[in-house]
Amino acid sequence: GKHRIVIPCLGHFKEEYEKISKLYMNNKIRTTRYTLLNFLPRNLFEQFHRVANLYFLFLVVLNWVPLVEAFQKEITMLPLIGVLTIIAVKDGLEDYSRYKMDKQINNLLTKVYSR
Repeated sequence: GKHRIVIPCLGHFKEEYEKISKLYMNNKIRTTRYTLLNFLPRNLFEQFHRVANLYFLFLVVLNWVPLVEAFQKEITMLPLIGVLTIIAVKDGLEDYSRYKMDKQINNLLTKVYSR
C-alpha cells in the first residue's frame, strides 16, 4: 500500500533529511513578480503594454526624425522617463511588501498533527 517516509530533522538524522528533502518540492509561498535580475526588463515590458506609454514612446521616436522634430529631443523624453520611473518605483515597493509578507508567512511556526 501507500506509505511515507518521515525523517526527523534532528542530530544524526540531519544528513539523511537533507539528502531526501532535495527530491521533493518545498511548499514556500511566493507571490512576488520580480527578482533583482529581472526587475528592469520585466517592468519595462509590462509598462509598454499600456497605450499611453506607447504613445509617448512614439512621440520620442518621431522627434528624433529631423524632418518632424518639433521640440528638443531631451524635452520630449522627460514625460516618458518621469512616468516610467514613478511606476517602476511604485511596482518595486509593492513587490517588496509582497516579499516581506511571503517571508513572514513562510517562517510561521506550524503544528503537525498525526493519528
